[in-house]
Amino acid sequence: MTGNEPHPSIPPLDDTTEVGVLLTQPRRYRMLKAAFLLGRGGRLNARLARLACPVPGASVVDIGCGPGDLARVLACQAGRVTGVDPSDQMIGYATARSRGLANCRFELGTAQSLPLPDTSVDVVTSTFAMHHIPAAYRPAAVAQMFRVLRPGGRLLLADTHPTGPILRSVMRVMARVAVHRAHAAARDLGDPVSAVDIRGYRDMLRAAGFESVEFIAVRPATGVLLAAKP
Repeated sequence: MTGNEPHPSIPPLDDTTEVGVLLTQPRRYRMLKAAFLLGRGGRLNARLARLACPVPGASVVDIGCGPGDLARVLACQAGRVTGVDPSDQMIGYATARSRGLANCRFELGTAQSLPLPDTSVDVVTSTFAMHHIPAAYRPAAVAQMFRVLRPGGRLLLADTHPTGPILRSVMRVMARVAVHRAHAAARDLGDPVSAVDIRGYRDMLRAAGFESVEFIAVRPATGVLLAAKP
C-alpha cells in the first residue's frame, strides 16, 4: 500500500464511519487518568518513553495522542514527534500546551487511516487508545502502524493492565462512563477488561508483519507490547 490508504479488508473511513469512542474533554480525561494511575502518570510516561527508545533525531508518531502528555515527553528525546488523534478538542488542547516545543506537532487523524507517508517514522507509539477503536478496525490500525514505520522501526502499544478485582471493577465503571458519553454506535467495543489486555494483540502484530513481539508489565497498572518492523 502507498500513502494513507486503508487496509484492503476494511471499508474506507468517511463521515459516516464510526471511529470508536471519541473523547472530547481533555481536562476531564486527564483528571480521570490521573486518578486511575494514582497521580503517577508522569512517571509512567517517562517509563514508556524509555521503552520506546527513540534515538536522537528519530521521527516518532504517537497515535491516539489525546492531550499530548506522552508526545511531549518523547519530544525531549526524539528529533520530531507527531501526535495523531481523531478528536478536534484533544488536538487543540495538545497543540496549545506544546507551543514551546518546536519539534512537537499534532494532527487530526485516525489510527485506521494515518495521515503519514509510507516508511516515514522510526518509532510508533499508541497508549490507552486501541480499546477505543471498534474491534473490526483494529487490524487496519495495526496495518497502518506497520506501513508508516521504516524498516527496523519500533512499535510500542500500551494499555491498562488490571491485575486484581478492584482494578477490573474500576475499569468497567470507567468504560461505562466513556461509552455513555459517546455515540451509541460506538458501543461495540466489547468487554472493557478484555479489550484493554494488550497481550491480545500479539497475533495481530505478527500477522501484520511485526517481529520480536514482547510483553512487559510496568507500574502503575500498564501492559506494554514492543515489536519491530523487519
